[in-house]
Amino acid sequence: MDSSLRADFARLGQIRAVDRVSSGSPAVFVLRLGASPRPKTVDGALVLARRGMTLLRAKRAMEELVDTGRSFVDLPMVEDASALTDELARAGIAAAPVQPPRPVDVRALRQRLGLSREQFATRYGLEIETLRNWESGRREPDTAARSYLQAIANDPERVEQAYAPTPSA
Repeated sequence: MDSSLRADFARLGQIRAVDRVSSGSPAVFVLRLGASPRPKTVDGALVLARRGMTLLRAKRAMEELVDTGRSFVDLPMVEDASALTDELARAGIAAAPVQPPRPVDVRALRQRLGLSREQFATRYGLEIETLRNWESGRREPDTAARSYLQAIANDPERVEQAYAPTPSA
């Protein structure tokens, strides 16, 4: 971590209480470095703490942001996404909500790829019965499965390569 960032946090000292927002819903945001060459990380940490993060987690999120250029934060209570993004922007931090994976029409995806159920299931490591249940509407894919199906829909060849790499000759 940058020594000036450490100095900023050291100057912050102990905080006894953070004025938290009174109501809201949980939300996940991705934070990125804004146009400012040096974000106000202490201010950013306090913005996150106001939304229910512990100061330690908020500090670590700011450290990750400075170290890698981005950070994902799971906030327990966001009253208004635009208010949060505005407050973080004033601290030199760009923020955007991470949307949960949207439902995927599994049958349409499979047909678009020109694959039978068996081929699709084998190619992407899925159970055929699970695929049948999704396509018939008896079951809905959970969040992880929707994310995987969205990845397949976005780039089927790369997902296939990641799942089953091409064997060496």
